[in-house]
Amino acid sequence: MPEQTIRSRAALGGHPLHPMMIHFPVAALFGLVASDLGYLLSGDPFWARASLWLAGVGAFGGWLASIAGLVDLFSVRRIRRLVTGWCHAILAVMMLSLASLNWLQRYLAAEQILPWGLYLSLLTALLIVLAAWLGGRLVYEHAVGVDVES
Repeated sequence: MPEQTIRSRAALGGHPLHPMMIHFPVAALFGLVASDLGYLLSGDPFWARASLWLAGVGAFGGWLASIAGLVDLFSVRRIRRLVTGWCHAILAVMMLSLASLNWLQRYLAAEQILPWGLYLSLLTALLIVLAAWLGGRLVYEHAVGVDVES
């Protein structure tokens, strides 16, 4: 653990907003993979509607959560100097772009999930795993948003 923590500027009561806000979009985008598989296996239109909503919650919620992350990236010099921070941000933008494309595709052609919707869902889930790993490195190796003095 580093000797000194890096405080978040996008925080409430000292608690960084980005890690608090990202859980629901991540859960929605992982749930999207499951609902796509449900549609693939059953052909039930319920799963197509569920996928549309999960894609929307994941994409729009992810962009909202990314605002807090970008505030920290651009306003905290010590975070800007971390290659891990930039890699995390770039992967997150790539992932959110794919998630947004996935939602838009579903919105415009509601029940045409296969095959591209499923491919985009799986690729998005993979990028989430990589971005989350880098986010964990920011917390555990660089103490971004961690109060080590308590």
